Amino acid sequence: MNYHRYYPVDVVNGPGTRCSLFVAGCIHQCRGCYNKSTWSLDSGFTYTQELEDHIIRDLQDTEIKRQGLSLSGGDPLHPQNVPTILKLVQRVKAQCDNKDIWLWTGYLLNELTIEQQVILPYIDVLIDGKFVQELADPKLLWRGSSNQIVHELHKK
Repeated sequence: MNYHRYYPVDVVNGPGTRCSLFVAGCIHQCRGCYNKSTWSLDSGFTYTQELEDHIIRDLQDTEIKRQGLSLSGGDPLHPQNVPTILKLVQRVKAQCDNKDIWLWTGYLLNELTIEQQVILPYIDVLIDGKFVQELADPKLLWRGSSNQIVHELHKK
């Protein structure tokens, strides 16, 4: 898997102070997307064990407390990203007490494949649906267009 950006301290992509990872690869290629540079699977940088270890350390940091991890892109649920994302979210839930995980995807919740659904038990909030430029609304919280749905999968 490749990624474009990792923000160890982020206050924009989900509630509270968070770590945010923007992965590469998106088949949806929505018109008006603000992250077009992430569409290609080979764009960005190679995701490494060192980066994953860094994310875990940041989430465990007691000086800058983070509420959780945000996963966006690109699309974290792109079929080629799923194995790495699954490993990461499993590790976060096992090693980082009380951290929530938010994930943005262009796929719809009810259309996820079996492989993609395996990630859901580890995700607290899933924002699904393609960005639709005609439905864009800057007043929406955590989503870009009104067709996208914020699913609270697991309450904290």
